[in-house]
Formats: sequence, structure tokens, C-alpha cells
Amino acid sequence: MSSSWQVDRLVIRSEASRSDMAKTASLDLAATLHQLLAAKDRVSVMFAAAPSQQDTLALLCREKAIDWSRITAFHMDEYIGLEAGHMARFANWLDRYLFSHLPFGAVHRIEPHRFASPEACATDYACRLAAEPLDLVCLGVGINGHLAFNDPPEARFDEKEAVKVVTLAQDCRAQQVEDECFAQLTDVPQRAITVTIPALLAATSMICIVPGALKKEAVTRMLTGPVTEDCPASILRTHNQARLYIDSDSMPDVDRRAA
Repeated sequence: MSSSWQVDRLVIRSEASRSDMAKTASLDLAATLHQLLAAKDRVSVMFAAAPSQQDTLALLCREKAIDWSRITAFHMDEYIGLEAGHMARFANWLDRYLFSHLPFGAVHRIEPHRFASPEACATDYACRLAAEPLDLVCLGVGINGHLAFNDPPEARFDEKEAVKVVTLAQDCRAQQVEDECFAQLTDVPQRAITVTIPALLAATSMICIVPGALKKEAVTRMLTGPVTEDCPASILRTHNQARLYIDSDSMPDVDRRAA
């Protein structure tokens, strides 16, 4: 059974199953893209790379009525130290599940191996974002409440940089093993490049997709606790056009529908 409610400015939509959630999220995502394309010649969209997004992206790939040639695609984070062809690299994940299936006008990938340093890669990506400001961000939430690779306690709501190099928190790295992206913790890189929270929030619209029991605690914290850097996802409650999609497994422990 589906339901919807609001916490601060954040609109939440809950569905009984993961598949129903993916269908609802993909339909709303497609509708948002149609609206943006009706208002602008070109649209910039940033996508997260994670198993939690896979079902929704698969349905989005069926939307042939969208003029994908007018859409520029970005992604939001990438590991440092993995070889270019590594299956766990987020750019490669998105190539498999999204970028290779749709005729985007342009695709911007974070590719640390092409630069003299990770910092140089971050600076280059920030320049590309500045040239094509984001209209829409499609993202998830980590088990520690992170957005992109902005993990507590290093996440900053007032970060000055649009893209930066970060050290990954232990629980964030453990999630990559739980998601079966890596065989063991020692395989998960310790550093990454990420788009920062202010840069994500600068998008006109945000669609956040968070299924599964592993995310239940994070969703509960983001919806029922304070807006705090200790749970970076809580900042979505301040965005004017943010929507959260969850399933019965990630439904928060404290129901705020009556709030």
C-alpha cells in the first residue's frame, strides 16, 4: 500500500515493495525530465551509482519519449586507486546500467586515472559542473546517512568546494562489501572524489531513492532527528523540490505522516 507525507520541505513516498517503489520513482523521474526539457533547451542530470538505484534506472531506460540528446549526464563520486576497467568503479557501473542504454547528449565521468593527482581531477570536474549547472540530482542515502561520499564526521553543509577528495568512513566502506561491490573490506579503496553537499543541493530538483532494510536506520534518522551533519541526508528536508522514495523495508521506525 502506498502512502505519502511530508517532513519539513521533503516529500516522502512509500510503497509496499521495492519494485513498486522503483516504478513510482521512475515515473516521477521521467515526468520531471519532461518538465525540465519543456522549459530549457538543455538539461543537466546527476546520477548515483549503487544497487539501490538499479531497479529505477532500468525502468528509466525504457523511456524512449524523452529527448535524451538534450540531456547532459554527470555522476557524483568515484573511488581513487582502482584501475580504469575495474567493475566496481562507479563510472563503469553507470556505463553498464544507464549510460550505454540511452543516447545522452554528453556524459561527464569522474576519471582520476586520467589526471596527475586526485585534486586535479576534482578541480576539472568542478569546472564542468560550473559550466552546466545541475537541474536534477538522482541519489541514494548511505547506511551512515551519507550523500554521495560525504560521510560523517567529515560531511559539511557549508563546504566551499563543489568537488573534493575525501577519506571514506569505515562503515561506508563496509557497505560496499554488503552491497556485493567488493569481496572484502580490504579491497575497498580508502579514498574517493565526491561532489559536495552544497553542490548537490544546488540542483533545482532532487529525487532520492532508498529501498531496503539496511537503510531503515538511516531513513529514520534523516526524517525524525535534527538536520545535522551527523546525518548528512537530513539536509534534504531543507530543499524546496526534494522527494524521497522508500519501500516497506526502509520505512522509518517513527511514522511522521501525521506531522
